[in-house]
Amino acid sequence: MSDPATTGATPRRTVGITTFLPYLRDQVPAIAAVAVLSVVAAGGTLAQPLLIQSVLDRVGTTEPLWGLVLLLVTALAGVAVLNAVRGFLLRRTAEAMVLSIRRRLAGHLLRLPVAEYDQRRTGDLLSRVGADSNQLRMVVTSGLLEVGTAGVIIVGAATMMLLIDAAMFALAVVAMGGLAGAILVARKLRSASAEVQARVGEMTAAVERAISAVRTIRAARAEERETATVIDSATRAYHAGVRMARLHAVISPLDIAAVQIGLMAVLGFGGARVAAGQMSLGDLVAFVLFLFLMMVPIGQLVSAYTRLQSGLGAMQRIQDVLDLPTEATTDPPAGPLPTAVSGPTAVPGPTAVPAVEFDRVSFAYPTGEQVLHEVSFTVPAGSRTALVGPSGAGKSTVLALVERFYDPTSGVVRVNGVDVRGQSRSHLRAHLGYVEQEAPVLAGTIRDNLLLTIPDADEATLREVLAAVRLDSLVNRTAAGLDAQVGEGGVLLSGGERQRLAIARALLAGAPILLLDEPTSNLDARSEHALRQVVDAVSQQCTVIVVAHRLATVADADQIVVLDRGRVNACGTHAELTAADPLYREFAAHQLLVS
Repeated sequence: MSDPATTGATPRRTVGITTFLPYLRDQVPAIAAVAVLSVVAAGGTLAQPLLIQSVLDRVGTTEPLWGLVLLLVTALAGVAVLNAVRGFLLRRTAEAMVLSIRRRLAGHLLRLPVAEYDQRRTGDLLSRVGADSNQLRMVVTSGLLEVGTAGVIIVGAATMMLLIDAAMFALAVVAMGGLAGAILVARKLRSASAEVQARVGEMTAAVERAISAVRTIRAARAEERETATVIDSATRAYHAGVRMARLHAVISPLDIAAVQIGLMAVLGFGGARVAAGQMSLGDLVAFVLFLFLMMVPIGQLVSAYTRLQSGLGAMQRIQDVLDLPTEATTDPPAGPLPTAVSGPTAVPGPTAVPAVEFDRVSFAYPTGEQVLHEVSFTVPAGSRTALVGPSGAGKSTVLALVERFYDPTSGVVRVNGVDVRGQSRSHLRAHLGYVEQEAPVLAGTIRDNLLLTIPDADEATLREVLAAVRLDSLVNRTAAGLDAQVGEGGVLLSGGERQRLAIARALLAGAPILLLDEPTSNLDARSEHALRQVVDAVSQQCTVIVVAHRLATVADADQIVVLDRGRVNACGTHAELTAADPLYREFAAHQLLVS
């Protein structure tokens, strides 16, 4: 199964060690301190066999030992302290790198084009922020920076061993040749790690899907089936993990066997040389201690390489997302967007600039599904325009194109006479208020949801806009007031309350163009009537485009655009369409608006 993040048009960029460097730039002082501590600790470690050799050589002589013993104990304690400080700095550096990556990844995810979310599973994207970035921590703690420390000790120990006895050094190198096999096997870990992380992402997506729809699943008595789906994805993650464990299982014995063979060969050969008088006991002990010192960092190097390959596999999945273009990548610089005249002063006529204009607009989703076919209509500034038609006619897509969640396949969408593709999305959306069909409410408080639009709005303004959509009773219902919790997805609110809270959020922005997608779909008759009054009042100050199924809510609109199968079927007032358009007349008859 291919990684979802590699299915787009962006070529996949293979990651390497240098990929981590930008995220470590702010940690240069800490890394420098680690490097200095590593060198000093390595020196102290390399001095220990020499001190032990000197102690052994003085045993049985009249020379004093206490000075050497004290120096040896000091070296041991000093190295322990240095390693403790170095370990803390390493871990702090790793945490800082992970934080830097998560910051960039989170900001990037929230700026991807909407079309990207249509093709990807939310759980998999969440896994890249969580599980994948966690894998990168060990790249620093036992990967990149450990290599330098291990290298210093290996070079120093090898040099001392070569000076003590060149023949024994050559024997040790040959005997530990099996480490090369461990490194070759470790190279396969990158792809194995990437597969494990991909399967974990699939499992997270399956769990997220089930939890987000838990009420629907319970009502449908589908717990067993959904549990089976999650278990199936967890099983695939298990098998991927087992394949990676198999590689680790091969690497570890090769590493241990090479070390043991080297040690036994050195002890056997060195013991024979001591017995033959060709080498002193102190030299043999020093050589073996240096061998031990070299074995540990060699094992660290193999482990670091292994962990680095796993980390690179996780980094590849993160980089695949970071390489996806954001909305801002193709946006032109923000420029002045003309403001169409709204309200009572607007002068209709052929010379007036429409607030919104669709000029032969066609659109197909990335899947190839054609939704709109050469749609053309204009929305006069200060007017209230309704989009009606059967389900699937393309009404919501029209609003999505105005918001530039997508760009037309062909044709032009203009806002205040300017092609929307000539504006940055952020600048364009500052002129638009938008309420989605599902009226999403974010987990948190009522205040949190309102401040999403205007972060610095005061409490009086918030209460005023809530009163405008008849939600003042909601605020007064508990002592928490504006700080009352709404629950995950607004579950603690009724459907109508969620709808009105979303509308209040849009009204708070005071944008000159307001887009409402089925604003009354979850409202009772009383709330619907109240909301109609709110929209009527708002339309005196701004342009309103509203998608509606219930014609009674838009019968008094200045203009009604009838869409059918992605085309404009008719356009006019309620009276004009009732008289001239059979499709609209059929809708009106079904809803008892005409006899």
